[in-house]
Formats: sequence, structure tokens, C-alpha cells
Amino acid sequence: MLRIVFSLVILCGMFSCKHKEGEYHSLKEKIVEEGKHYQDPGISSEAYMGDIKTVEITEGVRTFLIPERKSQIKSYACTECHSKSVEQLQKESWEQKDLWEHKAHWDIKVNHANENAMNCATCHNNNDMDNLHSLTGNTIDFNQSYQLCAQCHSAQFEDWKGGAHGKNIGGWAKPRAAMTCVNCHNPHEPQIASKWPARFNTEKVKERK
Repeated sequence: MLRIVFSLVILCGMFSCKHKEGEYHSLKEKIVEEGKHYQDPGISSEAYMGDIKTVEITEGVRTFLIPERKSQIKSYACTECHSKSVEQLQKESWEQKDLWEHKAHWDIKVNHANENAMNCATCHNNNDMDNLHSLTGNTIDFNQSYQLCAQCHSAQFEDWKGGAHGKNIGGWAKPRAAMTCVNCHNPHEPQIASKWPARFNTEKVKERK
């Protein structure tokens, strides 16, 4: 009897042991099993990209496209203006009172974590303004700014790599293309602002009847 039970356990592990046809022990098992019969419909995400310029990245085992960032940043490269150190530019701004009201980045306010944890120098390198830098001082290209976010938001980063967080361009069609953190979040104030819900339009409901 014991040998029969043992044999059934082995067979259950080999053949997914469904309770009923079409039922699985886990979502992962369902994806693996039903994915064996998947047929590529031949749809391409390129038809949905429009004029979005993309760059290819590889994170872990995943390679996909993301929007190119540098051409979207006003007045990039930063060194076109940052020809001197920040300290020297600030000093000159104070000395030239007529220029004070027109100082650069006057409209940017950092509201990300708190001022003890985050300020401009957390991500921007005074010695290399054309690149970002990590908490450990490693250089990060502006096109890969998501690597900055991943330092603290590791769970969201893993979800994003797999496609569970953020927005894919063209759904799951190949080649996979995904928006990055800065396409949805302002890096200086990433919290999504609250919005009033859309009003329920009773007149439209009447028109449909």
C-alpha cells in the first residue's frame, strides 16, 4: 500500500496533478503549462511607438527597449551651462542681484523622502553634471536613471523588469518596450497627485438607452 501511495506522489509531481481538467496548483504552473501552447500572433510593438526614440537595455536576464531620455531634457548637455562648480555659480548669482530672480532651476523643488535623505547632490554629481551618480558614487547615464530609483525601490524595480509595474508600449507585443520611472513620476516629486474621480454622467447613460 505504501509503495502505491509513493508512486502516486511521484506521478503527481511529474504530471502537474490537476484536481480537475484546467485547474493548477499555482499561477506559475498555469503560465508554464498554457505557455507551451502559445502561438506568436506576429504583432509588433513598433506600430504603437509613434515617434518615441528608444534605447535597448539589459537588466538581469531581460533585454527590452525604453524611451531615450537625453533628447527630452531641456538644455542638455548640462555642462553647456555648468562650466563652473555649483558653489561658484551660486556665489556669482548672489553677487549679481539682477540675475538672482532668473537663476537656473528656480522652479524645481525636491519633495522626495525628506531633506535629510534627499537633495540635489544625492543624484547629481557636481564634478560631472552630464551624468547622474549612485549613492556609492558610480556613474549612471541619464538614459538609465531608473537605476537611481532601484537603489531604494527594489521591489518596484523587480516588478518593472518583469512588466508588472509601469506601462508597456504596445502591450506584450515584441520587441518589448516599457516606460521608465521618469515617464510617469517626476523624479523631484515622485508622489502621484490625488485626483477627483470622474463625474458619473447620467445624461450619457440616457443617450445610450
